[in-house]
Amino acid sequence: MKVSRKKGPLYLQIRDIMKDRILHGVYAIETNIPSEPELESEFNVSKITVRNAIKELVQEGYLEKKSGKGTKVIRNTSTARISKGKRFTEILVEEGHKIQKSLLEIKVIHTPPGTEAYHLFGAQCLRIERLYCLDDAPYIHYVHYLSEQLEGTELADFKDQSLYKFIEEQGISLETYRDEFAVAMVPSEIADRLEVRQGLPLLKRMRYAYDELGHIIEYSEGYYKTEMQQYIVNYDV
Repeated sequence: MKVSRKKGPLYLQIRDIMKDRILHGVYAIETNIPSEPELESEFNVSKITVRNAIKELVQEGYLEKKSGKGTKVIRNTSTARISKGKRFTEILVEEGHKIQKSLLEIKVIHTPPGTEAYHLFGAQCLRIERLYCLDDAPYIHYVHYLSEQLEGTELADFKDQSLYKFIEEQGISLETYRDEFAVAMVPSEIADRLEVRQGLPLLKRMRYAYDELGHIIEYSEGYYKTEMQQYIVNYDV
């Protein structure tokens, strides 16, 4: 996994990557994370850098470090910014599932006329394609569209990192979100990704994310194989 000093302190980058793995069940609750030498080798950093990253996660309550027993995951949920409720992936991880996300492609495209992305961003925008697997089986397909102001972003910038956190690191504050849901026939290329037949009706989620001035920053379309797992939203009141 690549980290770079251009993106800030290395230990904070590693902390965020490891936290994301905890929240998605890659590092499961009540199990030990990889050893410090293994993490040093994976990220190609020094021992002190790895230890500082682990120290941060211990202080945040995700990890517990015991001499001679390794470092154990003791919490796998976070406070969601989008709502008071837990994130969907957090709910699944709490139930014992593993969520894996793959970044399939990122590129600037000529936006197809007549599409929502064209209406929001014009003739060109940044397109990011992701696939989420539930317990190693394709489950959710997402395409994110963003303003060209993030052009120049590379695949490595998003691997093992939250899209919204990356946006915030570019100095953009996301303040408002709107989700819309529908049942839609899955397009052929997405059907292939999800390993379902073309035209199958699936749950489709459309998300709009705005900055503090009300400008659209990100629009995304997600298709969910709800026969594997229903979409869940919990609210705290």
